[in-house]
Amino acid sequence: MENNPNVTNKSILVGLFNNKDNAEKAYDDLKDCGYTTDEINVVMASDTRDKYYSDKDDASQTEMGNKAWEGAGTGGTIGGVVGGIAGAIAALGTNLLIPGLGLVVLGPLAAGLAGVGAGGITGGIIGALIGAGVPKEKADVYNEGLKNGKILISVHPHSEEDANRLAKKWHDYQAEEVYS
Repeated sequence: MENNPNVTNKSILVGLFNNKDNAEKAYDDLKDCGYTTDEINVVMASDTRDKYYSDKDDASQTEMGNKAWEGAGTGGTIGGVVGGIAGAIAALGTNLLIPGLGLVVLGPLAAGLAGVGAGGITGGIIGALIGAGVPKEKADVYNEGLKNGKILISVHPHSEEDANRLAKKWHDYQAEEVYS
């Protein structure tokens, strides 16, 4: 786990997940610790969303999958939310799917990217992460991970204790490039 000495406001915890199951576990841990969908950022390529949440019946089994489908414009939650990223993608009001740009963004980062044009999404994601306290070199790594089908999750931890506990769990879930 790395620390950014240049950030004097809220710290940020960021990790890249190689698969849906581990990302879902990390997301569920955040929810179990009292974090709201308005505090949790989830970013994935639309191809990644399609890979993991393309079957509406499967997507409806998790909160994050449901949110993925709402972000795709399906018109709301897809039945029986159980929890997780799938439902977050469907139910979260602050999610963004930018057609032709290939990203699904959930959480506070979505608001910062709402006006980004077609040529600026990569710079927009990198800029949003830098603005949240992630060094540019790390933001570039996260952007590359998104291009390679990984799922990014980030949150401003409520405390240093939360940051340490969550980072350990994320490592247990095989998260890459965990930053705090």
